[in-house]
Amino acid sequence: MSDTVEHHSDPQEARLALYLMDNDGDELTDLLVAALEDAFRILGEDWASQTMH
Repeated sequence: MSDTVEHHSDPQEARLALYLMDNDGDELTDLLVAALEDAFRILGEDWASQTMH
């Protein structure tokens, strides 16, 4: 792995970079699963609101 320090303007990108640097796959998996659950929830809410009109 490189010793180059990368600066990220997005806090989520910085968090992801830290997880990858620490090789913490379990926490990264938990973060990605939570993001997918949120995305599906939002999509479901959007779909439900469109079908009720």
